[in-house]
Amino acid sequence: MDKMTQDCPYPGCFFCVMKEANPGKRRTSVLKFFRELPSLDEDGQVLPISGLWNTAMAHPNDPEFIDLGIFECMSALICKGLKNRRWLSHDQNIYIPYYAAHIIGSYTMNMEEFAESAVHAGVIPPLVELLRGRLTWVEQRVAVRALGHLATYASTFPSVANHGEVLELSIQLAMSSLEIVYSHFYQQMDRRLNYHCDLLTRGMGGVEMESRKAEEWASQLQCWSLQLINCFAFKPEFLSIICKPEFLVKLPGMWGGLVNENSPAGIGLLRTICHNKIGRGHVANCPGIVEALCNIARSSDDWQYMAIDCLIWLLQDPATCHKVTDKAVPALIDLAEISNLGDHKKLGDSIVNVLQECVESPGTGRTSISSRTKEQIDELLNSRQRLKWEKNMPKEDLHIKQAAALVVKLEGNSLFSSGNISGAASKYSEALALCPMRSKKERVVLYSNRAQCHLLLQQPLTAISDATRALCLHNPLNRHAKSLWRRAQAYDMLGLAKESLLDAILFINECSQSNDPDLSLKQNKVPDYAERLVKKQMRAAWLFTEAATKHGGVSCEGGGGNVYGQEADDSEWETASESDIGDDGRADMGDGDSELDAEER
Repeated sequence: MDKMTQDCPYPGCFFCVMKEANPGKRRTSVLKFFRELPSLDEDGQVLPISGLWNTAMAHPNDPEFIDLGIFECMSALICKGLKNRRWLSHDQNIYIPYYAAHIIGSYTMNMEEFAESAVHAGVIPPLVELLRGRLTWVEQRVAVRALGHLATYASTFPSVANHGEVLELSIQLAMSSLEIVYSHFYQQMDRRLNYHCDLLTRGMGGVEMESRKAEEWASQLQCWSLQLINCFAFKPEFLSIICKPEFLVKLPGMWGGLVNENSPAGIGLLRTICHNKIGRGHVANCPGIVEALCNIARSSDDWQYMAIDCLIWLLQDPATCHKVTDKAVPALIDLAEISNLGDHKKLGDSIVNVLQECVESPGTGRTSISSRTKEQIDELLNSRQRLKWEKNMPKEDLHIKQAAALVVKLEGNSLFSSGNISGAASKYSEALALCPMRSKKERVVLYSNRAQCHLLLQQPLTAISDATRALCLHNPLNRHAKSLWRRAQAYDMLGLAKESLLDAILFINECSQSNDPDLSLKQNKVPDYAERLVKKQMRAAWLFTEAATKHGGVSCEGGGGNVYGQEADDSEWETASESDIGDDGRADMGDGDSELDAEER
């Protein structure tokens, strides 16, 4: 033994064992350590568990400890903590169930053979006990994470599913996780459990860091619950349990992966549900969900494509098409000129094909949709026909059409400047009818101008429609700053904080990269009007909004303890109005928008 090992006060210390140079001897010692640890009661047991946690986090695919009994050891330690509260409260043993469940989750997140070993070692029953809330939400978080990894693999999913309550518990946790964290930790600073604070911040935090980390962990608790439910949603036999209306209606609002971009979030789970005929039936019976899918589809959300997929599948199913057409069709028409979106190539063409099938297929024909919806689809199909005709049209004729559209647009600008907003909108519509389909830049401006008119006329739905069409035509997609800002305002008028927030943030990003003097940020300063809207929507879309309202409305955001919902210095925020229009048809950017900027005039 070296000097350090000789001086160690703990016989058989795990750290001393790991320094053993002889591989065979080390293996025997580690095996002995894992077997004996759950039966020991002396102090200092949390130290090797913490070391194992670090190892599992850093090297989750390393098989060294798997065959030596680490899963059996961790499982036994969790059981010991659940049964022996005297031991759990002694020394720092309170941390051990958390670390043990975390270690199980880390070693099972990538390797199916490790997951199989974990199941054979009996980890599922103690993890289910933690999922039930036998300890606290902190242990629930790592338990649902570990069970989610085990449910991912075909070979181990049945073992998770055999515990029938896992799905029900996960659904309840997904719905209540934010309230649990808010009411049990975030709200009452003076009642926070010390070991929770230490786990969240590794002992390096203060009140503010603890609050921020609590938001992060609450998000993880919800998104890992959704991940686990998502594994069940691929199996039709579980959809009747998942598709309860009280749960489905909440899914579009579950952001899920604030710190985990791989999380399916609520929209990802809805996409899995909509992939199955049974699931589509349940979703189509909830008009509020279809409307939420339309809003997400017409947004700058990273999961926009998932909402589009859901709407397309609902329209393609004869059993659900007639229930969703009047809501889904207008949204998809606005998106019909998208080229590519993520891995979706020629997405606009796919949308057009689906909409054409809606009016032509016998089972979902014109008798099942409203006359207004039929007109919208016909208009879209006619525009596609126009595009084909233009390919064979002489260039001179196209130039004439483009010049005519420009003249009408200028007439619209003049009406806009004089305050005739309704007349300007009509002129922009006339210009769009004249403008060649291939003149995408000009059409972006016309749609964006008309969106501004709809905003001033207090018509947010049509403003969203036109702004979305402009954003779909723009290259790159969803990057036309003015349309982003206008759609952000329109969503704000409808009280849709999340969609408004995402557009406003992307607008600021575009401003920072723009060469347009009306848009570029002087000295990288965020425009005041954009900052006000972002702050307003961040409050409205705050993770704990619903929980704070339910539990007295007290917020300790940033540790400040402000009363939730107080507007502070944002009370003067309002969307663009006619009073913002200058004599030249523009408004000062500092007032909220440049109604018609240089490009648009």
